[in-house]
Amino acid sequence: MESVVVVLLFLVLFSTWMKMTFLKTWQLWAVSLICFLFVGLSWPWAINQSRNEIGEWLSNQPLMLDTSVVLCLEVLWQISYSLLAVRLLYDGVVSSRMLWFYRILRFFPGILIFPVLFYALVQVVYAFPGQDFPLIAWSFAVLILAISPLLVYGIRRLLPEKHLRLELLFLLSVVVLALGVIATVNGTTTFHGSDKIEWNALGVFLLLSLICACLGLVIKQIQLKKFSK
Repeated sequence: MESVVVVLLFLVLFSTWMKMTFLKTWQLWAVSLICFLFVGLSWPWAINQSRNEIGEWLSNQPLMLDTSVVLCLEVLWQISYSLLAVRLLYDGVVSSRMLWFYRILRFFPGILIFPVLFYALVQVVYAFPGQDFPLIAWSFAVLILAISPLLVYGIRRLLPEKHLRLELLFLLSVVVLALGVIATVNGTTTFHGSDKIEWNALGVFLLLSLICACLGLVIKQIQLKKFSK
């Protein structure tokens, strides 16, 4: 389970960098500066953590379920930005309210990056035993401040097409959601399915789904014919 959590942390970090590729230059440096200050100022709490305590957090079922709620909200935030950005990219005309909502979604990088940075800081502190804790923390903060913009510019250079980056951000969010469910549920489920399957109800549901799909297809064809005229 720890390996899944580590992969999830890397995906959250990479998705945050991917999201930062859509920011302006001053916004990019502002977010990097916030991460720099967070890492540098959080060392008093990082040195009080132990690896056993982190393992207890990962095995704490109520805590992990609460974390899954935050994870779902984070993923929905990123997915909402991806869909709205695609709409702006291809439609071009939206309401002023939607435009402000898009700006808020774009500037906010997410909150999961901060637990990831805190976890990384704890690992760095334990990797250099006997060293000065503030020196380690601020050195790691400087590294984050230097690496984040470089990686963001590198991603922009590798993927200059905005629509490809939006698609990749969407796919990363879906993968993060799937791994987050696996990591936070930790082998338990809240609801248990019944052994008996209601075949009649399932048949009615499938029939209604087929009827609605056919109606939607007919309505779509009628609309296309109207626009073609």
